[in-house]
Amino acid sequence: MTQQNPVEEKKAPHPAEVAQAYAEVAQRASRMLTQHLEKAARAGVSAPTDELGIAKAFMDLSSHLLANPVKLAQAQMSMMWDYFSLWQHSTMKMLGVPLNPIAAPAKGDKRFKDDDWEQHFLFDFMKQSYLITARHLHDTVSGVEGIDPATQGKINFFTRQYIDALSPSNFALTNPEVFRETVKTNGQNLVRGFNNLLNDFEAGDGQLRIRMTDTDAFEPGRNVATTPGKVVFQNDLIQLIQYTPTTPDQYKRPLLIVPPWINKYYILDLRDKNSLVKWATDQGHTVFIMSWVNPDEKLAHKTFEDYLQEGTLAALDTVCAITGAKEVNAAGYCLGGTLLMTTLAYLTAKRDKRIASATFFTTLIDFSEPGELGVFVDDASVTALEKKMSERGFLEGSEMAGTFNMLRANDLIWSFVVNNYLMGKDPFPFDLLYWNSDSTRMPYAMHSYYLRKMYIENRLREPGGLELCGAKIDLSKVKTPCYFISAIEDHIAPWKSTYMGALLPTGPVKFVLGGSGHIAGIVNPPAANKYGYWTNDTLPAAADEFLSGATQNAGSWWTDWQQWLTALPKGEEKVAARVPGDGPLPVLEDAPGSFVKFRLDTQKKA
Repeated sequence: MTQQNPVEEKKAPHPAEVAQAYAEVAQRASRMLTQHLEKAARAGVSAPTDELGIAKAFMDLSSHLLANPVKLAQAQMSMMWDYFSLWQHSTMKMLGVPLNPIAAPAKGDKRFKDDDWEQHFLFDFMKQSYLITARHLHDTVSGVEGIDPATQGKINFFTRQYIDALSPSNFALTNPEVFRETVKTNGQNLVRGFNNLLNDFEAGDGQLRIRMTDTDAFEPGRNVATTPGKVVFQNDLIQLIQYTPTTPDQYKRPLLIVPPWINKYYILDLRDKNSLVKWATDQGHTVFIMSWVNPDEKLAHKTFEDYLQEGTLAALDTVCAITGAKEVNAAGYCLGGTLLMTTLAYLTAKRDKRIASATFFTTLIDFSEPGELGVFVDDASVTALEKKMSERGFLEGSEMAGTFNMLRANDLIWSFVVNNYLMGKDPFPFDLLYWNSDSTRMPYAMHSYYLRKMYIENRLREPGGLELCGAKIDLSKVKTPCYFISAIEDHIAPWKSTYMGALLPTGPVKFVLGGSGHIAGIVNPPAANKYGYWTNDTLPAAADEFLSGATQNAGSWWTDWQQWLTALPKGEEKVAARVPGDGPLPVLEDAPGSFVKFRLDTQKKA
């Protein structure tokens, strides 16, 4: 008789410790429930609403499904046949017969990476059963005839949210990794997870705000947003940062970067090794970046025109005043790019040629096909949002961030539910997710205008469709050289939609398609040698034609962009390095500035 190797077992916790932990959790939960009920009582009872038209969409789906009972019966029979095949497969697998799965997760689906999802017949059965149901449910609701595209988009999106939520990976007893951890820790992981859940409810003031990272692990200016520079200008909406040169001379044309106003600017300055700001400075650019304020109710009246005047135009004036330059290279990221293109059209109308080139990072200009974000932007939902914004003067950045997270719910919501609440672990310190949680508010007047004029009415693409600060906005008159960089897996600004915007200006345009998504496709330093990018010397009318005729290049688009900038007329001209504070304007404070260091949670407590 062979003796098995002894296995070291985790000692069970003392019953008194378990009782104390349960008591503390119960007390916290009771206190939070009482506070929630008191708050609800003060607010009064409000009738349920269907602001996004979800109920209406699914009622429309039901009526169309019932109108074709034969097709519905066929779908049900097809699903039952797959279930029958799965039963046979699972029985054979239990007997040790190797077989190909009836249903397999999509490539890149991280929910089922644990080996037991494949090797243990019971977990494999649950996984495949879920995948079969998910596939048939999606195919059924997306294949109904007679539903208008907008309604179909809502049905598809919210059906996917429902399917993702019911994944067996999201439940303790049906997730093998969680099951093992529960046995190993005698259930302490679930106690810790419940504590994490309560912490997140408390941080969200009664609403669940899932922590994606250890927010205490980072601090702007200490280990993110660390590129040396100075704040050289400030008004109600922006601080303007000028970065300290790292080369003895710099390009004559300074570089002005316009970031999106929904998050802080330092996505472009996370760490030295992936900072576009530092890299551009090291290439010899005089880099300026706008840092948007986190507005409160006092700035509710700020309009899109104010963001134009006090944002891009004020920054442009300041850059020219500090450097003495007559021309500037400008770049805009996402929403910042939309504002930059609007600024270009305004300057064109005013015959102002100070912007010599414009670069657009994952920027929507033509909103004809905004992707899944369009699910949240129609007249009814925007009207409801306007009502909410008018009461407090702004839209909370966390609310918009929650919408973005739903676009990739498995990665940005459910993976953290499993890690934080089921496994009972603290989220991993990750600078990108720290930045993602550092969202900013949007003033009522500006955001209402942006949603209605851009998303709903799509007026920016129409010649003269908008009038700002007394100027007709006509993109067809913009002849400034433009560089568009989009990302092939972008779920926020789909690349085929951004490509449509690249066709609107009539000057020389270069469109480049990068790998990965909305963030990683842009924050892709050459040293990483990742993803690659596609280029095409022509700009055909259709995005698919661009890609079919494109050349794939290894590495980062950053080097291609640098070559494009310097190849422009006068693009290689240089001057002595410009040090912040040497110009006519004094230094106000060190970068990253007070607009960045003033976080949302701090503001809420103030």
